[in-house]
Amino acid sequence: MGVLESIVMFFQTGGIFMYPILIVFAIGTAISAERYVKLNMVKMQNRRVWGDIHPILEQGHFEKARGVLKEDGSAIGGLLNMGLARQGSVRRRDDIEIAMEESMMEIIPQLEKRTPYVALLSNIATLLGLLGTIMGLIEAFTAVANADPAEKADLLSASISVAMNTTAFGLMVAIPLLIVHATLTSKTSEIVDSLEMASVKTLNLISDFAKRQTELASKNG
Repeated sequence: MGVLESIVMFFQTGGIFMYPILIVFAIGTAISAERYVKLNMVKMQNRRVWGDIHPILEQGHFEKARGVLKEDGSAIGGLLNMGLARQGSVRRRDDIEIAMEESMMEIIPQLEKRTPYVALLSNIATLLGLLGTIMGLIEAFTAVANADPAEKADLLSASISVAMNTTAFGLMVAIPLLIVHATLTSKTSEIVDSLEMASVKTLNLISDFAKRQTELASKNG
């Protein structure tokens, strides 16, 4: 018997609960793929924008930086644009920092969007597998109760083997989804850390520029 035939037989003998588990797997895979692509795209965009804007900020050309970021739709672009908008009207570091923190509060939920569902679906797959096994065992013991005594042992072992298929399939779905959830969570944390790093570096550059301007004004005065 080939591998494909074995898989088909394994699925068919598992009972009706194999189908909900398969649906859970399909939904989890779709969410995981969408999130993985999205997070990688955000990471690449942030890296590109920061590479372009960081030299401009180091030179103190904040007006130019605001112009570059004005039409930028990346996460880091929105974060820096919020801070630089305040830099143009106020000089206090705290005000700029609060503006960036507000922007972070909007960005993080977008990064974490739908990721918790992957872990939830993993748990659902496990529970569906256990439920399918329990229901299968109930049917097996009910059938064995009315069977010929000589056939009870063989019938019971065969029924239990079939009932365990749903638990096995549930775990086959749950384990990869848990691994994917951990990967997505790690990627999200990495992006958040990079945004916080860019925020702190930008704040320091703005503060240093303001300090130099104050010192220059004092000397000229």
